[in-house]
Amino acid sequence: MTEHIDTAPVIPGAEAWSHHGTQSVGALCIHGFTGNPSSMREVAEAFAAAGYHVELPRLPGHGTAVSDMLATRWSHWSGEVEAAYQRLAQRVDKVVVAGLSMGGSLTLWTALEHPEVSGIVCVNPAAQPQAQEMVDMVEGLIAEGTEVFPGIGSDIADPNVTETAYPETPLRPLVSLVKDGITPMVSQYGNCTVPLLLITSRNDHVVDPVQSDQLAEQWGGPVERILLDRSYHVATQDFDKELIFESAVAFAAKVTAS
Repeated sequence: MTEHIDTAPVIPGAEAWSHHGTQSVGALCIHGFTGNPSSMREVAEAFAAAGYHVELPRLPGHGTAVSDMLATRWSHWSGEVEAAYQRLAQRVDKVVVAGLSMGGSLTLWTALEHPEVSGIVCVNPAAQPQAQEMVDMVEGLIAEGTEVFPGIGSDIADPNVTETAYPETPLRPLVSLVKDGITPMVSQYGNCTVPLLLITSRNDHVVDPVQSDQLAEQWGGPVERILLDRSYHVATQDFDKELIFESAVAFAAKVTAS
């Protein structure tokens, strides 16, 4: 699916990644909005080091040029995630899913679509709809001819790390994330019993940490929470990243233990 949309070359380090492991467990790792697989690469490698099969897809329109993203919508990203899930499920008996930001939204979506998933890890997930006034404002900008806004990427406390996200935020895809992706899911959260590890940065300048609090209350399955004091939104590349890697792998081992 991806190759039909993307015309610009892939940013070095932003490539999709697939790993064949030694266990009968697989990990699907999903990056965020305007980001690319580099933000989840070390998470994927931590799962691989634990013997897991891994799929780290590059979502359509991401990791190339922002012009490639303008025409993409939730259906493109969720379609790519579903394809990656199926590739993984063919190789393993059990699957865990981990995602950052919109990757967290897609992780929740995968659990709703596939209740057989053993467990999910959400890092600063976009999990709640935006206020209608905000959606109206963005749609008003689009109607006036504005297609992009300043970027949201690289919200990282560590001054020595930069996320290779796009410098702009495409507005039509953003509306699709909210209206097609997140909003329809919220009413279904209570019906899903998949175990959730929810990792939240107290200081997040992209997704309000309150969204995690609300998700924890709404989710129908068991919820474990970890709060991060030293990292911002892209916590998988920030000061607490090693804690995330260790916690995600330990959680996966627990929920897949037969």
